[in-house]
Amino acid sequence: MDLFSLRGRTALVTGGTRGIGQAMAIALAEAGADIVLVQRDTSNLGTKEQIEKLGRKASIYTADLASQPSVAKLVSTVIGDGHDIDILLNCAGIQRRHPSHIFPDEDWDEVLQVNLTTVFTLCRDVGAYMLTRTPNTSGQRGSIINIASLVSFQGGLTVPAYAAAKGGIAQLTKALSNEWASKGINVNAIAPGYVATDMNTALIQDKERAASILARIPAGRWGNPDDFKGSVVYLASRASAYVSGEIHTVDGGWMGR
Repeated sequence: MDLFSLRGRTALVTGGTRGIGQAMAIALAEAGADIVLVQRDTSNLGTKEQIEKLGRKASIYTADLASQPSVAKLVSTVIGDGHDIDILLNCAGIQRRHPSHIFPDEDWDEVLQVNLTTVFTLCRDVGAYMLTRTPNTSGQRGSIINIASLVSFQGGLTVPAYAAAKGGIAQLTKALSNEWASKGINVNAIAPGYVATDMNTALIQDKERAASILARIPAGRWGNPDDFKGSVVYLASRASAYVSGEIHTVDGGWMGR
């Protein structure tokens, strides 16, 4: 189990207040990591309190991930406060649904900012810091984990901005891995399948579409946030030291159908 231990490590996590992001943040803490949570505000203390009950440290930093100026100063503030970040989990994301021929510019811009540009900025700034760190006994300086999607591979319906952003996440992950894997920074992504979270409420409420989705999932069920705990710990830990540039699907078998 030492292969999967994260004791003595610190993870910076976006999107950790609910759903998949919350489950992943708690999983990292269960494996021994301290967590720095990035939230819009400090009103939601649920994840922080759960992490602290595990005996791990949890801090909240506020940022508007839809605002590039807000994102641009985040990492320097966190590191300036003494946090030694060696795990980055980019889980924050938003969804906007419209037929493509009437998709509003403002929704396109917001989705691309939160789901792709913010992810790049955090990868760049945290990656630059990780490059200054002394490698551990496995030669690793850090682990970066992005959240991709099935629409990193497929186009989806009425989600052109989301599909463009998540396609970008897949390629960004590979591009950063090409530069940084030799320097001890592993960069990977997790691509969730259909998961019963708030982001998919519109799909769940569309009974015909939900039924067609379920019929294609070999596992016979939609995913739930806890299904992602093992994958994120694996990709953050020494167990995946020779894994980089991968888009790891957690989809109940969807992509194999």
